[in-house]
Amino acid sequence: MSVWRRGEWAGRVIRLSSGKEAVELYRSSGQSLTVIARELGIALDTLRAWVKQADVDVGVREGLTTGEREELRELRQKVRRLEQEREILKRAVVLFAAETETR
Repeated sequence: MSVWRRGEWAGRVIRLSSGKEAVELYRSSGQSLTVIARELGIALDTLRAWVKQADVDVGVREGLTTGEREELRELRQKVRRLEQEREILKRAVVLFAAETETR
């Protein structure tokens, strides 16, 4: 990671492995969200969302933590899959019932 010096990056190529690094940079630099977002080449709203989510994760702000969001996403996927499987089984029952009636 590059070093922050007087409002400019010592190294021009900046790679972030996650929003966590951008949030840490924002909090440690003392610069505004706008300045940091511009320097990192990301949208201001993206950085703002990362900062808000980081606050939720540490308990400063109310909301779903990153882990809870991930769990909710996985559960919704599971429900969707189970609903599809249930629909397939319902159709299979109808087909088998129709076959037994014709015999």
